[in-house]
Amino acid sequence: MAPRQTLQDAEDMAIQALGFLAAEPERIGPFLAATGLDPAGLRTAASEPGFLAAVLEHIGSSDSLLLEFAENLRLNPESVAQACRLLAGPQPGPGDFG
Repeated sequence: MAPRQTLQDAEDMAIQALGFLAAEPERIGPFLAATGLDPAGLRTAASEPGFLAAVLEHIGSSDSLLLEFAENLRLNPESVAQACRLLAGPQPGPGDFG
């Protein structure tokens, strides 16, 4: 069984994922388009809550991108999804509204 990820592990993975995206224009372009950011706005956005989760969500939205990233870092692709869930925080359940 793999060791449980910490929040720091998830943040580190997301930062690596951002670097992975930024390394190639064909990777970062769709991310910028999806987020509405420009390259200059990345640094400011990176400090916003939810940004690192959005990076991993973007990686996970494409099987080929996810597999390339996971292979690059020698990760199990599921660990990317686990890190994304950890960064996104607890999700509301059925009785949490109201």
